[in-house]
Amino acid sequence: MKNRKIQRALITGITGSGGSYLADYIVDNHPEVELHGISRWHSTTSNKNLKNSIYKVTLHECDLTDFSSIFSVLKTIEPDAIFHLASYANVRASFITPLSVINNNIMGTANLFESIRVLEIDPIFQLCSTSEVYGQVDQKNVPIKEDCPLNPSSPYAISKVTQDLLGYTYFRNYNMKIIRTRMFAYLNPRRADLFATAFSLQVARIEAGLQKELLHGNLDSIRTIIDVRDAMESYWVATTKCDFGEVYNIGGTTVIKVGDFLDMLKKLAKCEIPSKPDTKLFRPSDVTLQIPDVSKFMNKTGWKPRYSFEESVQHLLDHCRSEVEKEIKKS
Repeated sequence: MKNRKIQRALITGITGSGGSYLADYIVDNHPEVELHGISRWHSTTSNKNLKNSIYKVTLHECDLTDFSSIFSVLKTIEPDAIFHLASYANVRASFITPLSVINNNIMGTANLFESIRVLEIDPIFQLCSTSEVYGQVDQKNVPIKEDCPLNPSSPYAISKVTQDLLGYTYFRNYNMKIIRTRMFAYLNPRRADLFATAFSLQVARIEAGLQKELLHGNLDSIRTIIDVRDAMESYWVATTKCDFGEVYNIGGTTVIKVGDFLDMLKKLAKCEIPSKPDTKLFRPSDVTLQIPDVSKFMNKTGWKPRYSFEESVQHLLDHCRSEVEKEIKKS
């Protein structure tokens, strides 16, 4: 199938960890695209994630839970592609503030869909979902295919299931060009709440003498790992090649237990890394086995990851060491 041409794209959550990497990818590889991004007007975070692309992106202050806000932005831009990454995505925190997470993620997505419908614009809509929608999967369903029963295990996962189903509903009933992707675990240096980044930051702090021991939660979960740069490229590929109304698993091929990942970081460290469990880092319920079948996506698009597992881990650790160096210089 011939690739669809995208001229004007909008990324929701563009200043976040994933959205900023997607912006970097588009700016570097598709400079002909007029790129817009939405960030929350009341956000306390800076635009530092976008430092590589900030001057090539038009930013719009917008709250997706405010219908008039997103309606106005879409009317102004009229994008031909939307990458919907904006989300409260911290699984553990969603147990503490469940209603906030559910309201933000569900109503923000519903407002997006309704704005598109009322404005009668016709963008390709990349709905970026997560493997968390599958929850705790029966061993007989591993590796996980797209038709695996949805069994969310957290308020965050519930919000993502609802987004997913809303996407399918708007595709069926309003003929919207919606593609759903369910991303499995990735290494993302810009997102500190992911286990891999949290571990790497602590390793870097211990190396620098800023911390004595590494704190961790559940080490028994099994994941497949992909580099965030590959993950964001896959979103572009999905938007240009995948079928509307369909859902696609995306993930890496390296299978690893969280505890083994920690051991790997300890071996790469410049000093001994003592570690111990911290009860505050354990979730009330956890998803412990997430191995995807990604053949549907790969067969449809021909996409393959560019970065090896080892390259991705080193990239993560180098980034975290750099952040710790900045912390030391500021003190």
